[in-house]
Amino acid sequence: MTTTVLENLQFRLAARPLGMAKASDWQQVREALREIGDGEIVVKALYLSLDPAMRGWMNEGKSYIRPVAIGEVMRAGGIGVVVASKSPKFAVGAHVSGSIGVQQYWIGAADDKSASFIQVDAALAPLPTYLNVLGMPGLTGYFGLLEVGQPKAGETVVVSGAAGAVGMTVGQVAKQMGCRVVGIAGGKDKCDFVVNELGFDACIDYKGGAVKDGLKEHCPQGVDVYFDNVGGEILDTVLTRINLKARIVICGAISQYNNTTAVKGPANYLSLLVNRARMEGIVVFDYAPRYHLGVAAMGQWLKQGKMKSKVDIVQGIENFPQALSMLFEGKNFGKLVLQVAEQ
Repeated sequence: MTTTVLENLQFRLAARPLGMAKASDWQQVREALREIGDGEIVVKALYLSLDPAMRGWMNEGKSYIRPVAIGEVMRAGGIGVVVASKSPKFAVGAHVSGSIGVQQYWIGAADDKSASFIQVDAALAPLPTYLNVLGMPGLTGYFGLLEVGQPKAGETVVVSGAAGAVGMTVGQVAKQMGCRVVGIAGGKDKCDFVVNELGFDACIDYKGGAVKDGLKEHCPQGVDVYFDNVGGEILDTVLTRINLKARIVICGAISQYNNTTAVKGPANYLSLLVNRARMEGIVVFDYAPRYHLGVAAMGQWLKQGKMKSKVDIVQGIENFPQALSMLFEGKNFGKLVLQVAEQ
């Protein structure tokens, strides 16, 4: 196809946010696509993954991945369909997963390492599932729990952000390991969902009462593994309930990402000393050579009905700024996905 007739709407980072990202932090750019050369493809974005980590990528400074540069298309994983190809790697019509960015079309070399496209099977699972349980959030939960948390049958696993993309995976994988699973989430509807739909043993509504009271009620034998997605006061509170040789998995700290003051660290960290416990971070990219193993395992559980994948879809790329803010306002229910286009 002739790609020069296609117009590409992009969201580029215009300024580094202070606190919550606002409209002036983004620049909308429309440009015509160029023709592709040998070895190149054009990917039409269908779904984009909206994740709390995106807020960190906007900040300047050293991290596990370079920050998004001012004027650069905002980084985002996504699912798309190849609409033009001069590469033997992907044929027109192939569905691919990779770093598309917040734009309608991605264009470049089929083997571009920053995009890291892989082909996905639309017949195996609905495409948004590849941005949830079978995507980066699911793999983060899978490897973070199993490799860092190292749960054993009969242990108590607590996970914050339990109704979110990573948290729902952690809880369901922990149940497959024979653990008692207690979630922490905001609101009765979310807590009912993780217990009644996902099979958690209990859920603590941090909006409905004190987390410390919920932990005392639902974790009478203490906490063996805590998978932390929120940081702040909830992390501090869980540290008062950990058992000997407990493992605390640090995945995220969504409560701290939009701070305009210094990040609040755990005041109760001496509990790690008293209990000879371990706190360790998880970055999913470390497990890239083994992604296929996680996808295979969870794909089988999905097929058997032992796991579920809930997504919250917002329509329209033009709604990207407002949709991203939903993550930090607790408005999404399940994995937040931005639908850019129909097939």
